[in-house]
Amino acid sequence: MNNINQLLVQAQAAHDAADWSLLIQYLQQLILKQESTHPEILQNQELLLDLTISILEMGDFQQRWEIAKIFQHLGKLALPRLVEILEDEDADEEVRWYTARILGELQHPETIAPLVQLLKTSDSQELKQMAANALGKMDRLASAALTELLLAEDTRLLAVRSLSYIPSTDTITPLLSVVEDPQPAVRTAAIEALSSFHDERIPPVLVKALDDFAASVRHAAVQGLGFRPELCETLDLVTKLQPRLDDLNENVACTTAITLARMGSDKAAQCLFEALISPSISIKLQLEIICALSWLGTSASLAYLQQAFNQSTSKTVWQEIVTVLGRVQQPELTPLATEILLTILQSNHPAKELANIKNAIALSLGQLGCIQAIEPLILLLADAEPSVRLHAIAALKNLSPEIAHQQLQKLANNTTLTPELQQGVAIALAEW
Repeated sequence: MNNINQLLVQAQAAHDAADWSLLIQYLQQLILKQESTHPEILQNQELLLDLTISILEMGDFQQRWEIAKIFQHLGKLALPRLVEILEDEDADEEVRWYTARILGELQHPETIAPLVQLLKTSDSQELKQMAANALGKMDRLASAALTELLLAEDTRLLAVRSLSYIPSTDTITPLLSVVEDPQPAVRTAAIEALSSFHDERIPPVLVKALDDFAASVRHAAVQGLGFRPELCETLDLVTKLQPRLDDLNENVACTTAITLARMGSDKAAQCLFEALISPSISIKLQLEIICALSWLGTSASLAYLQQAFNQSTSKTVWQEIVTVLGRVQQPELTPLATEILLTILQSNHPAKELANIKNAIALSLGQLGCIQAIEPLILLLADAEPSVRLHAIAALKNLSPEIAHQQLQKLANNTTLTPELQQGVAIALAEW
């Protein structure tokens, strides 16, 4: 018996004994170390494929990893069997994941269609990600094949969605070819895919798509421009985005608020404020704009929040503004946020009479960490509502426990305090 025949017999025996590590060694000797064009190896390629597939299906994680090179040597012969496993929804997910990975390594045109189909139908994010990675490895090969699918109406949407998984600039030109497709879903998918590239051809396309009759396309365009704040002045993006705050589709309007916040300009803040105080605005959009103004993070955007608080009659709006002011993190803005909250607390605004607003103010002051809030928080201890007193105590502990405790101890012996404040101070010290 020659050496190759002997290895084949040993490989079969290892398979029958389910010794996958030993089987890998024999296969590596047969396919990787021996002359792979030897007649006896060529005659037994189907057997070698069966043995290799058995490791893929039955081996452990490491063993599956090790057989990738064996599949590469088997080449096109392995494709039908691998595609069959990939398409089998009842197969083990990890086996299908490895199969997708191996097909990506093989980089054969016949693997593109099943990988695309997996992207289209699978519920598993891990499987879809691996299929996308596999297509990405094929890069130009996959781009060329998918570009052909763009020509037919019934495959165009799938082709666009598949191209979006390929992180290559080769996909830009074919994607640009369908940004005005009659199908809104195709236009939407193309705009979403193009938004991930920084290419000078794309921003004008996104700006034009802001006026598309399909809400999904407008939404994708608004979202895409949010990733390009550096073009704000060059393309006058704030002016172009502003009309979308009044979009008939609420999701588009809400996304526009977020995108304007990313522009980071006072002009964007002004647009957001004007929309916020509009009498016809929905509560959902109001809340989104309030968050956007806080994310924008400028002294102008905080001043607009203060104006909106004073002009609004909505308890929900009051609560949200007070809450987002407490989330300001920029050291240069925390004193301003604190000042706005203290102004509300010391004003005659009707919101000040609501326990939940006072609770939110106390919580926000504690988060901002400015020492000047200690005295106003102590005064809240005289409030008739137990929840307000508890929030004030929690805020004092969060803000500066040592200084607050010292102040409370001084006040504990002050007989000029009102009975309500004396009682509140006593409760606070007992809680400390």
